[in-house]
Amino acid sequence: MASSQAVEDLQQALPDSRFVFRGSEEYDDLNKTYQSALNVEIHPSCIFLPKSNEDISAFLKHVGLRALSGEIPIAIYGAGCQPLRGCANVQNGITVNLSSLKGLTIGDGRVSIAAGERWGSVYEELGKKGLGVAGGRSAKSGIGGLALEGGLSFQSSRHGFVCDNVINYEVVLASGEIVNANGKENVNLFRALRGGGNNFGIVTRFDFPTFEQGPMYGGSVYYFAPSFPEQIQHLVDELQKPEPSKDTHLMISTGYAAMFGPQMMCQNQLYHNHPEENPAVLRPFTSVSPQLDQLNSMRVLSLAEAAKEQAEDSPVIQRSAYFNTTLKADARILQEAAEIYTAGLEPIKPCQGLICSMKLQPYAHSLLDASTAQGGNSLGLSPANGPLVSVLLLTYWTNKSDEAAVLETMKTILGSIKSRAAARDLLVPYTYMNYAFASQNPIGSYGAENKAELQRVSRRYDPQGLFQKGVPGGFKLFP
Repeated sequence: MASSQAVEDLQQALPDSRFVFRGSEEYDDLNKTYQSALNVEIHPSCIFLPKSNEDISAFLKHVGLRALSGEIPIAIYGAGCQPLRGCANVQNGITVNLSSLKGLTIGDGRVSIAAGERWGSVYEELGKKGLGVAGGRSAKSGIGGLALEGGLSFQSSRHGFVCDNVINYEVVLASGEIVNANGKENVNLFRALRGGGNNFGIVTRFDFPTFEQGPMYGGSVYYFAPSFPEQIQHLVDELQKPEPSKDTHLMISTGYAAMFGPQMMCQNQLYHNHPEENPAVLRPFTSVSPQLDQLNSMRVLSLAEAAKEQAEDSPVIQRSAYFNTTLKADARILQEAAEIYTAGLEPIKPCQGLICSMKLQPYAHSLLDASTAQGGNSLGLSPANGPLVSVLLLTYWTNKSDEAAVLETMKTILGSIKSRAAARDLLVPYTYMNYAFASQNPIGSYGAENKAELQRVSRRYDPQGLFQKGVPGGFKLFP
């Protein structure tokens, strides 16, 4: 357990800050705000709720050496959405919960967002001014997980990854120094933060450019599995067009949930950044038949409403895990992936509360072009790779006793998909950090050159390795 003397020292050094301890109702409430029960069942000695970046600076100055020694391990909580065990919580340590860092400033073509905000509230405020931003797709999602690791937005086909759109990071370094990282100040740190995760400091504020954003058209269409191969073909056909639309955001998935019976069910999540009803570019996906008409939610809606609907698709707190890989946009390999996935689920279908899906999310040529045009990131992807499709395996279940079987099944399915794709030169060595599980190596997937640059930046800004050794959760730059 974290040294009680160390915590007492911290309380004296930060008298106006809040420390929440085990046994209190507030502690229990805060520790239940993770998306996955894998993190809820971790119990830090206390939760630190800073009110400002100055609080975080003082915290790191006082706790740094103890964290490095292993006496008081630290975790950093933004919104708790990533299900990877321990990525934002730490047993018997101190979890730095950023939820009290609130506020956003809109003006001069940009929005400055505090790290404790959620995308839903950001969209609500921007919407009042007819503005939007290339941020997260779920209203519940936090800012940092996407802005530091990659991330897709409803506007990614035009604006690139979420991390590509950050124009300034306000960061508290391991030393306690507060710096800005952007295209002019701390440029190498700025690029490293675009995809490198929280390996360099605690980011307290993110600045994004805004753009005019009116109503859009979108929602979900549910249908039956025999139609999924045709939908895969439509997805690839759209990506392979000489000039595919930059105004669409497409996701298609197949999955299983006991509530729908023994058959696999499918979902198309479709968005067009104009209010035109059922535009031609979406019709191959909206006209799929037969579909469950009562679940069809396609309509004209605001950006905030689209994000709210995405948030409502996530189950309440259960045990959950994500795995992912990236394939070239080839209909045959994506269909084979769906077949491997469907067959591979059979052994775990009896698991209580099982809800799982394989979601295909494209990285269009235009997305990769926009990423490059905005200065690039740490992810190791280029327009020459594309178009690509992210293959995401999302799994939710109820009982801890089923965990080993569920995780092993997902690892086996993913391994089979990757092996099949690699044999046909259709596997791309990129793993999205925010969708990765413990057995995966997202930073290694960025390529040797990018990983070496991230390590070099880490040595410069965190020479003692506080965010490598003292913050054990998540994916690290060094073995």
